[in-house]
Amino acid sequence: MNYLVYIFPFFAVLLGYVLAFYFTPKNKKQIKLLLAFSGSFLLSLTVMHLLPGIYLSELNEHSHSDSHEHIHSSIGIFIMLGIIFQIILEYFSKGAEHGHVHGHDKMNHIPWLLFFSLCIHAILEGIPINKDNHLAYGIAIHHFPIAMILTIFFKNAQLNSKAIFSFMITFALMTPLGTLLAAHLSIFEPIEKQLVGFVIGILFHISSTIIFETSEGHKFNLAKLLAIIFGIIIATFM
Repeated sequence: MNYLVYIFPFFAVLLGYVLAFYFTPKNKKQIKLLLAFSGSFLLSLTVMHLLPGIYLSELNEHSHSDSHEHIHSSIGIFIMLGIIFQIILEYFSKGAEHGHVHGHDKMNHIPWLLFFSLCIHAILEGIPINKDNHLAYGIAIHHFPIAMILTIFFKNAQLNSKAIFSFMITFALMTPLGTLLAAHLSIFEPIEKQLVGFVIGILFHISSTIIFETSEGHKFNLAKLLAIIFGIIIATFM
């Protein structure tokens, strides 16, 4: 068993939390560039690994059946459902999955809607890792800047340090938990392809939102473009 698929996503969140909590970055532009890189890397892995894999698997399984068009349509429906589900999830998380947390109002308790939305999102992201281990690195790189942004947001909102730690450690455990459940629960087997298609939709929405968001002041951002290209190149050679 490749234990790195559990370790990488967990420690990526933990590292992001520690860096942001104890060494609060002054330059927010660097985090945005890292976010852009993570978005393009994750999207590239989804397009180059997950998407071809699920279609090829279906085509091989149904190579003697009547119509391939029906197979494609079925997978496409679950991808679209994943996109819609993520849009609904972001209504509660306020877009924290792609680095959109704003406001500096003081918090007296953990924002539970944000907490549960992020946990559901992270568990679902862990499911396809069971079949494509490369995705663990993409999720880890994606979660690292998100963990930093969340920690900075909670610190600015003066949330209790124990509450911040509890939030982040639980968030860190969710993706490995999703991978573990997919690997050991037999109930996932009959609907495995549908679930992977569903998660592909989620990853499409998250990563494309990060990449195609308008730059500040609607100006061309060369650094962001280079970060996106770099993410695509790294994913290509994995």
